[in-house]
Amino acid sequence: MRTEMLTALSALAVAIVTAAGGIVTAVVGRRQPRGQQRRDDFTAVTDKLGEHIERLERRVTEQDQRLGEQEEENERDRAKIAAQDFALRYIASWCRTLVGYMRAQHLEPPPPPQPVPDEVQPYLHDLNS
Repeated sequence: MRTEMLTALSALAVAIVTAAGGIVTAVVGRRQPRGQQRRDDFTAVTDKLGEHIERLERRVTEQDQRLGEQEEENERDRAKIAAQDFALRYIASWCRTLVGYMRAQHLEPPPPPQPVPDEVQPYLHDLNS
């Protein structure tokens, strides 16, 4: 019985080793495609990131163009405001000259045609003089 027992135990040991080898082979075989899948996922993610970066670069370029256009428009507006400021100062000084001439002739100048807005009064220093 001893030999039969030894044979049975050795058969059991061989079966256990074979089962362990099968499990190891299955695990290793299963990991191989996952590694490839991870590489595929990495390339897919990097491709998506590349597309996203290109889209962001286009948006930045478009915003730079819009910013340049806005700066040009702002310069035109500043030039227009400066010209209007000069025209208003010229008209105000001309009115002051006329009022001064009328007072020199001992005439009273007419009052302003309408109430002067509060926003304008700081710029018309001699309105009530």
